[in-house]
Amino acid sequence: MKSFKVGVVGATGMVGQRFVSLLNNHPWFNLEIVAASPRSAGKTYEEAVGSRWAMPTPMPEIAKKLVVMDASDVEAVAAKVDFVFCAVDMKKDEIKALEEAYAKAECPVVSNNSANRFTPDVPMVVPEINAEHIDIIPAQRKRLGTKRGFIAVKSNCSLQSYVPALHPLMADFGVDKCLVCTYQAISGAGKTFDTWPEMVDNVIPYIGGEEEKSEQEPLKLWGKIEGDKIIPATEPSITAQCLRVACSDGHTAAVFVSFKKKPTIEEIKQKWASFEGSAQQLKLPSAPVHFLHYFEEDNRPQAKLDRMLENGMAVSIGRLREDTQYDYKFVCLSHNTLRGAAGGGVLLAELLAAKGYFD
Repeated sequence: MKSFKVGVVGATGMVGQRFVSLLNNHPWFNLEIVAASPRSAGKTYEEAVGSRWAMPTPMPEIAKKLVVMDASDVEAVAAKVDFVFCAVDMKKDEIKALEEAYAKAECPVVSNNSANRFTPDVPMVVPEINAEHIDIIPAQRKRLGTKRGFIAVKSNCSLQSYVPALHPLMADFGVDKCLVCTYQAISGAGKTFDTWPEMVDNVIPYIGGEEEKSEQEPLKLWGKIEGDKIIPATEPSITAQCLRVACSDGHTAAVFVSFKKKPTIEEIKQKWASFEGSAQQLKLPSAPVHFLHYFEEDNRPQAKLDRMLENGMAVSIGRLREDTQYDYKFVCLSHNTLRGAAGGGVLLAELLAAKGYFD
């Protein structure tokens, strides 16, 4: 695989920092550009981030002295890179316009943002689940009038824990309906306990927009390309409730599910143990060897113990048992800023690179 010059747009925020951290020593992607708001432009990355560096590892040396560019100076940024990761904190319509401007400047965009997730010809991809959706990119390029430029997005972090657990069960058993309650870490809001002290010893039973995303985005992941658009699936029926909890990293989900053809517990565990997707088949650099891990212990998975499984890119599952209202219930966990955000974005970019979309 040849190497690519990469930029991070929105590099000073928490997800942007995670992108910068993950790109350090990446075998395919070389960080060349960091871009952010005008107030950060012109400073070195180290100066712009300052004490707000929130990653558990030190700021990469290669990033420290990079001069931050203005993210709105699209042509200047696009001229220096092969593609960009986008993690800006702006209004949705502004993000949509910015990402489209980069695409029209012939600079592919791999986005962590929600603005384009339901644009019909923008693939929203979890590489293990719906890698084939990148086949819509030629139709998007036709609409945009581009040769190289396009937008691809990853899905919301709140569904990255439970959708991977449901996916291997759908073809043989038919997931009929699902109820999920997510317990989401504060890093999902771009916060730490230092910057959000009111979250210490607290639970907040509302996260704006998360429940709608958790219910609707899986249906696009499970949808199909028809002509020049992706048509979302119409089932299963999903209802969600999302809570913010006093946890630094790791989104946990309590899942209740019914099937059209009820499997046995042993059949479910076998499906989880044997499942692999395109990321594993292609041996992408950031892919976990085993995507889904099942714990037999009653008290697992735990965020503190299990969120970094396979470099934070695996999904942990436990407590599978029969339910009185649904067929089964179980618990899932994923690292929300790795698998759920920047790590998922890097993995998507690796899929696109392996399939030749950056050439």
